[in-house]
This record gives sequence, C-alpha cells and structure tokens, in this order.
Amino acid sequence: MLKFMREQESFPDQTENEIEREIQQLREKIVGANKAYYQDDAPEMTDAAYDDLFKRLRQLETEHPELVTADSPTQTVAVKPREGDGFGKITHGKPMLSLDNAFDRGDIEDFLKRVRKFLNIPGEERLEVTVEPKIDGLSCSLTYENGVLTRAATRGDGYVGEEVTENVKRVAGVPHRLTGETFPERMEIRGEAYISHADFLALNEKQATFGGKIFANPRNAAAGSLRQLNPEITASRPLKMFFYAVGDLSEPIAETQFELIEKLKAYGMPTNPDTRICASSAEIVAYYEEIERKRADLGYDIDGTVYKVNRLDLQERLGFVSRAPRWAIAHKFPAELAR
Repeated sequence: MLKFMREQESFPDQTENEIEREIQQLREKIVGANKAYYQDDAPEMTDAAYDDLFKRLRQLETEHPELVTADSPTQTVAVKPREGDGFGKITHGKPMLSLDNAFDRGDIEDFLKRVRKFLNIPGEERLEVTVEPKIDGLSCSLTYENGVLTRAATRGDGYVGEEVTENVKRVAGVPHRLTGETFPERMEIRGEAYISHADFLALNEKQATFGGKIFANPRNAAAGSLRQLNPEITASRPLKMFFYAVGDLSEPIAETQFELIEKLKAYGMPTNPDTRICASSAEIVAYYEEIERKRADLGYDIDGTVYKVNRLDLQERLGFVSRAPRWAIAHKFPAELAR
C-alpha cells in the first residue's frame, strides 16, 4: 500500500467535517492534475502520486457514499474540452470511458471473480480475456461512413471531444478509406495516437534547433502534435496510431474482441501485434511480466497492460459503472512517467 494511504489511515477518528474537507481537497488536486495532463499537456505530478490521491478518494467515497457527487473525479472521465480553444466539438456515439486500475495479481483475480459473479459463470468454465499493452498516448475516435474517414475527435470528457479530423488525416498509417469491399455503413473506430522513442528524440532535437517547445515526454508530444489548429503542423510531426476498439456501429462486425482486432487489421487499421488471449489469472500475470520485461524494447511508451472480456455479448451484458466498464481493467506498471 502506498505511503499516502498509510499516512491517511493513521487517523481513523476523523470527524465528519474533516472527512468532507479531505474529500474536497482530494477532488481539487485530482481535477487540477487532470487539467494539467489532458488540457495543458503539462503534467504536474507523477503517476504514483496521482494514483495515490485517486485511491484515497475512492476509499473515502466508498466508506461515505452519501458524500459522492456526480462531478467527482471517481464518477467522471478526464476533463471537459476547453471552450474557445478553436476546436469544434463532437459528441461521441457511445461514451469513451476510462478504465479502473489493477496493481497486483490480487486485483486481477478480484476482477475475474467480479466478472464471473455478475455473469454467473462457474469457476471451472473457461473465461477468455484479451490482453494488450496499454499505450501511453492520446485517445481518439475515428468515424468511417461507407468506408471513408469523415470525422475524428479526441476523447475529451468521454462524452464530447475536440474535432481533429484534418489532423488525423495527416497521421501516417491512418487510412482515409478502409481496405476491402464490405464494412458497416457507419463505424466508429477507437485508438491511441503516440510517438515512438526514436521519433520523440528527433522531434525534440528539431524543436531545439528552431527554438520550438521542448516536450516533456512522448505522450505530451503526441497530444500537443495532434491538438493543433494548423493541420500542417500535425503533418510535420511523427505521429502514429494503434486501434483497439469500436464505438457506435451501424451493424456488428465481430463476436469477440480478438476477432474485432483482426477485422480492424483487415480494414487497414494499425493494430498492436502483442494482443493475445488468456484464460486464467496465471496466464494474464505471465503476459504482464513478459511485456514488462520487453517494455524498453517496444520502441514506444506503455504504462501497463489492458485486459478485456473477449466475448462482445458478455461485454454488453456486463455494461459499465460511472466512469469505467465492468468488462475491462488496466494493470498499471510501477510509475515512471510524469502525469
């Protein structure tokens, strides 16, 4: 358990006013950190410190549900897009939710138990979960109509994002028209924009040469590069994308998460080759440890792994609570990157 949690738990006799005050202080710190991270691309605290604050807030709200509010960071996704920033706003067909976090094997086993209990799946019955690296980049939603890219948006607050259509069209590897002859009339495809380690170093060298902004890390460079009012600036930046999910669809394209990834790949969308299927906590943890070992050799930043129930009909049945789906969880690495 993290230091912040230990310190807070050393005061078990807090009064109601003290608890309310602490909750408010935690919310203000988290909201400020979210603004710095998501809006300003200028993180002000480490991932470990942020996770510490968030876990403490969730603990207090769990113990005192009467103090939970609809605008608490535990109930919302990131922050609302800024008004007057020059970007149009797009409402997502389906919310782009955040993910709950796991930090150890016990958390993974608890996740699988919750899924089995909700779906009434006995322990001896196979439950498949897809596993993939968690890209540390900027989440985006791309809409294709009759196979043609018509609009793109950042995640924003999960419900409304910034329109970045012309910018995304300039990202290398993103198809303007899908490969193949048959696809849904309307399809919203979701992914992550990122910059590789090598490209990040080259970009900062270029920025230094011409007196431009020096980026703190690849994630901030990717976010700052995609959220440009001038698409030609985006075109000059070495952005890439991985795609891993769909939102609003006019018709289904797959029955499982893994089949969905294969379908997106066939459409010409870049997908992560390290996506696999596991069927037990032991297999999941083994995958996590493998990816953690090869993390430095991937060539791009990740901050953990993501697990999703493989069958899409089970995902639908599981649904979501507040800001996160019940059918997926992020398994975080020990924090190294600034938030």
